[in-house]
Amino acid sequence: MAKQAIPVKKNDTITLRFEDLTHEGNGVGKIDGYPLFVPYGLPGEEATVKVVKVNKNFGFGKLLEVKNPSPERVEPPCDVFYKCGGCQIQHMSYNLQLAMKQQQVKNVMHKIAHLDHVPVHPTIGMEDPWRYRNKVSIPVGEKDGELITGFYQMRSHQIIDDMDTCVVQEDLNDRMVEAVRRIANRVGIEAYDEKSHTGVLRHIMVRTGQETKETMIVLITRTKNLPHVDEFIRELTETYPNVKSIIHNINPARTNVILGDQTKVLWGQEYIYDSIGQVRFAISAKSFYQVNPTQTKRLYEKALEYAAINEEDTVIDAYCGIGTISLFLAQKAKKVYGVEVVPEAIADAKVNAKLNGMTNVEFAVGTAEEVMPRWKEEGLRPDVIVVDPPRRGCDEGLLNAMIEMGPKRIVYVSCNPSTLARDLRILEDGGYETKEVQPVDMFPQSMHIESVVWLERRLSI
Repeated sequence: MAKQAIPVKKNDTITLRFEDLTHEGNGVGKIDGYPLFVPYGLPGEEATVKVVKVNKNFGFGKLLEVKNPSPERVEPPCDVFYKCGGCQIQHMSYNLQLAMKQQQVKNVMHKIAHLDHVPVHPTIGMEDPWRYRNKVSIPVGEKDGELITGFYQMRSHQIIDDMDTCVVQEDLNDRMVEAVRRIANRVGIEAYDEKSHTGVLRHIMVRTGQETKETMIVLITRTKNLPHVDEFIRELTETYPNVKSIIHNINPARTNVILGDQTKVLWGQEYIYDSIGQVRFAISAKSFYQVNPTQTKRLYEKALEYAAINEEDTVIDAYCGIGTISLFLAQKAKKVYGVEVVPEAIADAKVNAKLNGMTNVEFAVGTAEEVMPRWKEEGLRPDVIVVDPPRRGCDEGLLNAMIEMGPKRIVYVSCNPSTLARDLRILEDGGYETKEVQPVDMFPQSMHIESVVWLERRLSI
């Protein structure tokens, strides 16, 4: 049988009709059955496309002109949307974003988990899907002798220097970045140069409490010495009373990692404070704290609903971080055990438990797959286990430990549908039944989607 020829070549200009979307939000069209993936294309649209890459089984194109725009196409409000890449889907209506994310979860439940019968509910979205992020880390550069700040252009380390605002950041964060840059420039703090590995100021990080409006400024530098620091602090704090904490983080390495190992308080508090529901949190420079507290509350409320715990239940929270989910669970449970591999996070979790007067929580440093078998040997029998792993999903040792412990219920909070589906298949084969899945839109305008899953242990026959 003759091998079918690829019907397009690189640099061809073609007319393409988009039929679907990829999990990255790219439009998908076919030429004689050969799929082309094109950023910014929407289903139902016909467009002029330039072929930019051809592989054996699929190719990539560049959108040149849309001939019949979809009713779901909107004008991105961000001036640098097509340069930045931080958001990928501002050109879609919010309704389409939510539907696409639900479909993304449905697809992996079918293809990877083989759980077509499990309901995947419509995505829980935001009333206002803008200005939601409470944390920004933005690189600093120099142009014409002046400091500039802006995100990197797509697939580059070139700062977008005409970026005045970020429409998914809290307004206060935007204003604080501008203020820090302006004051640092005036007092003579030099920008870091990535190519020559010289200069001082690498990044500005701003964290803001959504409820409290308390702000933390973190200055990330290559050098241990921060010149003109007293003058900088005086002007910033006198002008902006919402600033409660100024932190200096030192990162001398040639690296893309933003934060270095050494952190010290220059002025004010080590922590700022915020609340999600009835629970108060102390947030340090390195704390992992959800960037969208509005949706975090909805996510955790759904996790609590699925956990269905009462005052007699013992709960394990694997990957507990600074105790955000643990403390929500502790409002209802008899006892909560949290485990996390990052020692600083556990230190913060203990601070947060004390801050809320919760004595029914206990935290341990270590990997969940090592700590949980030890707890089992010590006689711990959880009624419910909650997991909220990183994008790579749960370690297989942890999944086995969960199955061995045999809780009546597991709640899985996921930020990656593919690894979620893989792990659900293992838990299903280990004796658990997946009851339902609730996607939650934590990151509007981007392709990321979080899900909460309810699993019940099957009754032995």
